[in-house]
Amino acid sequence: MSVTWSREAGENLLDIEDFIARDSLERAVRFVDALIDHTEAILADNPRSERTVPEIGSHDIRELTYQGYRIVYRLNGDRIDILTVFEGHRLLRLNESGG
Repeated sequence: MSVTWSREAGENLLDIEDFIARDSLERAVRFVDALIDHTEAILADNPRSERTVPEIGSHDIRELTYQGYRIVYRLNGDRIDILTVFEGHRLLRLNESGG
């Protein structure tokens, strides 16, 4: 399965990187690269293995976590669409779910 990142998810990754870069640009880049690598490695082989998003309740909208961040994605045929990435303590806002 191919993994695609929405514009919103990409913007969120840039925001995360900018925030971490306040302390260390090198650490920020490493963190975001690791988050992307982790997400794509897990989802490419086992996209249905992660939990459904409790706020949505749809079997096609799921999430995985990485070091305190929630990565929300939609199963879309033979593609996985990453919808958004945000801090794990927050609830998903409906406008972030792409639906």
